[in-house]
Amino acid sequence: MRPAPVAILIPALNEAASLPTVLAGLPAGARVIVCDNGSTDGTPQIAAAAGAEVVHEPRRGYGSAILKGMEALRADPPAIVVIWDGDASVDPQDLDVLLRPIRDGQADMVLGDRTTLADPGALTPQQRWGNALATRLIGWRSGRYFADMGPFRAIRWEALAALGMRDPTWGWNVEMQMKAARGGMRVVEVPVRCRVRIGESKISGTVRGAVRAGGRILQACWRYG
Repeated sequence: MRPAPVAILIPALNEAASLPTVLAGLPAGARVIVCDNGSTDGTPQIAAAAGAEVVHEPRRGYGSAILKGMEALRADPPAIVVIWDGDASVDPQDLDVLLRPIRDGQADMVLGDRTTLADPGALTPQQRWGNALATRLIGWRSGRYFADMGPFRAIRWEALAALGMRDPTWGWNVEMQMKAARGGMRVVEVPVRCRVRIGESKISGTVRGAVRAGGRILQACWRYG
């Protein structure tokens, strides 16, 4: 069988330093859409020069960027959508691991679990603490406990469309996992590597960013539970 067509969505805000590395590592044949979220450092120009499609969402927000990418896919949807960070923390060799449960008919959504294979320093203490708190809240509210809430994930297009995603903020991942769990979707976690990102994190790079993202995530746990 020919592999199912895949679209890769890369939400990006000022990732000019890391994007060339990210795009160079992507597999040939995948449809790649960089969802620019109002960058001021040349991110969309770099993406276009590397051959990626670029969509623009000036309204800031991680979820807003991905929703704009989904809009671009609706006219010709893929079988599988992969969400891939633009900071070079994802190891491209893990893509097959992420896709395999869907291609084998064993899952509707696959989440990359970074908690065991992350490189030293790739996950900051505040990321680990916030991740543990969020996954516990998701479990408490939905009845399904996850190991991670990482951004590297794959989902069948039909399943993604059925979720009715709407969160424009860092609460996107919470909404996705919560709705999938409560809707009875087959969700699988697979261990993936996590490398030290290139550039400063929008979440853990500053105290303000960590607090804002944490607040959005906690709000999402209540809103979608």
